Amino acid sequence: MSKELLDIKDLVVEFPSRHGDVIAAKDVNLTVAAGEILGVVGESGAGKSTIGNAVVGLLERPGRVGGGEVFLEGEQIIGKSQAELRKIRGKRIGMIFQDPLTSLNPLETIASQLIGTIQTHLGLSDAEARERAISLLDQVGIPDPSERVDHYPHQFSGGMRQRVVIALALCAEPDVILADEPTTALDVSIQAQILDLLKKLVREKGVGMIIITHDMGVIAEVADRVAVMYRGVVVETGPTAKILGNPDHPYSRSLISAVPRPDVRLHRFPVVESIEAAGECKELDLNTHWLGKARDFGKSDGPLLKVDNLEMVFKSGGMFGGGKSEVRAVDNVSFDIRDGECFGIVGESGSGKSTIARLVTSIYKVAGGSINFAGTDLTKIKKRRELNVHRRQMQMIFQDPFSSVNSRMKVRDIIAEPIRFHKLTSSEAETRQIVDDLLDHVGLGAKAAVKFPHEFSGGQRQRISIARALATRPRFLICDEPTSALDVSIQAQILNLLKDLQEELGLTMMFISHDLPVIRQMCDRVGVMSKGKMVEIADTEELFKAPQHEYSKHLISLMPSYSGLMDRDDGQAEAS
Repeated sequence: MSKELLDIKDLVVEFPSRHGDVIAAKDVNLTVAAGEILGVVGESGAGKSTIGNAVVGLLERPGRVGGGEVFLEGEQIIGKSQAELRKIRGKRIGMIFQDPLTSLNPLETIASQLIGTIQTHLGLSDAEARERAISLLDQVGIPDPSERVDHYPHQFSGGMRQRVVIALALCAEPDVILADEPTTALDVSIQAQILDLLKKLVREKGVGMIIITHDMGVIAEVADRVAVMYRGVVVETGPTAKILGNPDHPYSRSLISAVPRPDVRLHRFPVVESIEAAGECKELDLNTHWLGKARDFGKSDGPLLKVDNLEMVFKSGGMFGGGKSEVRAVDNVSFDIRDGECFGIVGESGSGKSTIARLVTSIYKVAGGSINFAGTDLTKIKKRRELNVHRRQMQMIFQDPFSSVNSRMKVRDIIAEPIRFHKLTSSEAETRQIVDDLLDHVGLGAKAAVKFPHEFSGGQRQRISIARALATRPRFLICDEPTSALDVSIQAQILNLLKDLQEELGLTMMFISHDLPVIRQMCDRVGVMSKGKMVEIADTEELFKAPQHEYSKHLISLMPSYSGLMDRDDGQAEAS
């Protein structure tokens, strides 16, 4: 029997407030053994990360442990002083956090950060610590580690930074690793590499790992056992195959049913029934003066968007005598999007997906090629006023709902801003009515207008972003990773909302994502990008069933299979 490394017993975490204590975790019991990976899943606010922070004494004030015990190899660690916990963190319990950019100090080299941690816990000399740092970078797959160790975090890609964070977690040879959403921001190929690395480290070094995530694909790939959390309570624990294939608790079944299916296309995403809905979406009153003024365009002949031989080059260097370098982010790309279609773009980080979106919306200036929108070549328009007429017809929904809205503005002003800018109404009362209608339409309700963004969850903020994007009544919506930061249940709600909006408002959409199951559910056709080039364009089902390009085959082979996932035949599968 494997040695039990971490034993959490009846843990209670509470946050005192003037309205009484908020219980973030209640009577939590979890264990992890040597060589085992325990997955902890649940929606945002379920208490997953709170448990990890409580174990290592990193709860934000006024949070506190209100009861229970935590044993690390039989030693009680709850109640230890911060000085004692600092000796445990890193040395005996390693931590991998979600965002590698905030986990690493941007002002220090990787060598400085690794060597400092190694010397703090292992007491090695400078030369020995440096040698160990280089060895760790080599173990986690950083190429040319002896050279890269002296680079700064900004000189690494997102996947490489996460590898550095893993090296930091391992540098003092801990017994337990807490990994909090370690792959959320990574594309499918880098995620596969990171998960393989974590599995290898756990098996070879006999480490116990708790991986906290909302991604069921990650759980299916790596976890030996799974604990499902709901409102601070562990509602079910068991072997991964049992939890994913035949869960007992209704919430577990509902949560798993909301995972986008990679094998068949559904008309709608199943939603989690065990939680309160974020709000019912109401029909939008389309018979308004605002509608007529905002949508003064007819149906286009041919594709709504036609991109030919598009090119974009980023230049860097050249200051203080340094050599200049060029990166061809978009290289001779051509495609078209038909009226009413949802066109998907997939590819790894750095493939040029988001750059295309910014070129189409004229945020970036093209280096070559043409962008024809509704019969007009946008690249030939010189006057901003003329360009704004076309930009009003296209809007973007960005990846991060926390940074894409102005935190200092009330929701009403956030949504009203594009209406006022394009002068789409004749009075402020009319603007106010439109904002209220939009908030009702995305399921937040008119009362949300007087609040600030910090008063909403991530999923609710993304609904605000969608309402803002709809404010000009666009005909073309660009969605750049709109759900990658959201848990599976909120993702299902947002994607259903986008499907409803496309059907109701006749929207044409460009949908950019690294989540292949989501692409399969949302898109009519898909373009696959690699290193700035569009290597394949195909109908969605054709692409997933019989990809032609080797890179497309590689991407689809990395898609989580969700092997053993419970039967989710809900009668919504579309005929192929």
